[in-house]
Amino acid sequence: MSFYASSSSQRTPNLNTHPSPDPDSSPASSPGAITPTTTHTESAAASSYLSNFLWGGFFRRFTSEPSPPSTGNSPPPPLRRAHTYQPDGEGHDDDMNLSSKSMDGVYTPPHFHHRVPSPMGVPQLEPLQLLGFSARTRIESRLLTPAIAEEVRNLVPTRLSIVDEWNLVYSLDQDGASLATLYDKCERYRGKRVGFVLAVRDTEGGLFGAYLSDVPHIAPNYFGTGECFLWRASVQAPLPPPPSLIDSEETPDVARSTTIKAEANGSLNQANVQSIRFKAFPYSGVNEYYMLCGQQFFSVGAGDGRFGLWLDSGLEKGVSSTCQTFGNEPLSDEGEKFGVLGVELWVIGA
Repeated sequence: MSFYASSSSQRTPNLNTHPSPDPDSSPASSPGAITPTTTHTESAAASSYLSNFLWGGFFRRFTSEPSPPSTGNSPPPPLRRAHTYQPDGEGHDDDMNLSSKSMDGVYTPPHFHHRVPSPMGVPQLEPLQLLGFSARTRIESRLLTPAIAEEVRNLVPTRLSIVDEWNLVYSLDQDGASLATLYDKCERYRGKRVGFVLAVRDTEGGLFGAYLSDVPHIAPNYFGTGECFLWRASVQAPLPPPPSLIDSEETPDVARSTTIKAEANGSLNQANVQSIRFKAFPYSGVNEYYMLCGQQFFSVGAGDGRFGLWLDSGLEKGVSSTCQTFGNEPLSDEGEKFGVLGVELWVIGA
């Protein structure tokens, strides 16, 4: 019996580790009944783990980022109202009355009333120069004057309006009356982005012409672009001097009165001042009969058997009627048919 008890105590030393009240007692009094217990060290370790777990939970609870809002049916928090500026340049962002304010759809920059226009305006164009007249060409034989050329310049494409030098390609007075000569002098400009201004004077002194977007050349079909247009110009004769400036002994001075102040020398420079009446007829969009050139004629604009401007091969006779391409009026005061007194062709951008 003692051997069995001794054997049992030797097999289970780790399971019954709790010290008994009596050191001389043995587990033989309860054979086969083994009750596991914990030591003081394990109990302290468990208590320390529980304490660390609780304090760590509280620490994470109060130091971690707030949890995201719930995704239930609760509405999202309202957004902060954007800051806007009033015309007086002062912003208003009263958080107490956000609900009573409406959102402005147009942003008004602050201090806009302090803005001033830029001093850099559109640069002025340089005065136009007409180059190519021969020294033997008289002033009265020159058709295109700087004043009329400036009027035409305002209507040509922008890429050419900045050009301040126009060169004479053909002049009836300098090169002779021949349409073939006009074509030959234009050949050097084929393939270049240039423009041409045609000026014609009839036998009554009327001045008119056309702007040509392409080089005049013989072609079987119409060519050109909608940049073409017809024009006419007339110089108004200056008014005669008022009667009060005319010295006459036959008419008493009391019968002569004027509101024009006389100069010190008693003369007027009205002869140097010309009043120009200029009219242009741009492309109407009805058809595309801009230019048509043949060996026997030169024409600009057409429709319904009529030409806006037509010249014969000898540059002696011409025709001008109302045409659909430009919706123009007859350019010559002589009527639809007129006699040609002078022709000039100028190139722009060469």
